[in-house]
Amino acid sequence: MASGYRSHGSVLSVFSLSLALAALVPAARAQLSPTFYASSCPVALLTIRAAVRTAVALDARTGASLLRLHFHDCFCNARHVTCWSRRTDTLVACVYVRVRAATRLFCWTTRPTSPGRRARARTPGRCGFGVIDAIKLLLEALCPRTVSCADILAVAARDSVVALGGPSWTVQLGRRDSTTASLSTANTDLPSPASSLSTLLAAFARKGLSSTDMVALSGAHTVGQAQCQNFRARIYNDTNIDAAFAATRRAGCPATGGGALAPLDASTPNAFDNGYYTDLVAQRGLLHSDQELFNGGSTDGLVRGYAASPAQFQSDFAAAMVKMGGIGVLTGTGGQVRRNCRRVN
Repeated sequence: MASGYRSHGSVLSVFSLSLALAALVPAARAQLSPTFYASSCPVALLTIRAAVRTAVALDARTGASLLRLHFHDCFCNARHVTCWSRRTDTLVACVYVRVRAATRLFCWTTRPTSPGRRARARTPGRCGFGVIDAIKLLLEALCPRTVSCADILAVAARDSVVALGGPSWTVQLGRRDSTTASLSTANTDLPSPASSLSTLLAAFARKGLSSTDMVALSGAHTVGQAQCQNFRARIYNDTNIDAAFAATRRAGCPATGGGALAPLDASTPNAFDNGYYTDLVAQRGLLHSDQELFNGGSTDGLVRGYAASPAQFQSDFAAAMVKMGGIGVLTGTGGQVRRNCRRVN
């Protein structure tokens, strides 16, 4: 679930910033409430759930797309122009340009260098945008200018996980949509598929997320697919990879040129389970950054624990999603509630 990352400062600076962010997250979350729309739009949650269930029933990959969109919307703090992902497949490479901040929809097929460099999505509906647009259209008819795009994404992500067989959690509501954007910051917020464990831990720490949060949230890779270009180096160059698994992936991803998509979870790609972790223990992580979670480092124990206990994974994942959903939110009179999630009012 990631894009380009660059190191920021010393360990001390990272630690200081992490403490500051950790202090801010609870304060922002305290202004949210699971019953925020109980009076103003009591049909909001039912409307979102019905739309997500229908979309996932038609194409299970939509669930992975919607989950990824919420992650990018939260992780690129300050709601930036785009959180384009090199980790995910073409269904979600067109990321919903920071619905809490972006001015319009950008569908990237290559790493963006400027807001003007756009590529047309081949199947934009499958990116999850079509589902979000449909939900927003319904809610604007039922409760005009009441339910934010940011809240729609947060609820849709939860409902997608449930529809794919994963855990549920209480979504805190009351987020507002931002009106500003920053492409340069978006390009540095997310770690790349080639990231080391230390890079991953630092990236999550800057958001006030712990190593447990990081490993649990990485379990979202139990659904979805990745492009050949994002795992080519791993299957041809890495040594900590199961030989038979590497050979299978090489068959669809040549050393040069294009290649086919491959599931991030080789065993159960459309089920939200702990298969991602059992793959890591067996050295069948598709991305280099995935296998870094189980490569003799500090997170090996967490991976083993989740591989052995689906219940523990689901519990920690749900808790981490609630925590991530409170990062940098706008509430009260901040921002706006968009009429159209693709642009500011």
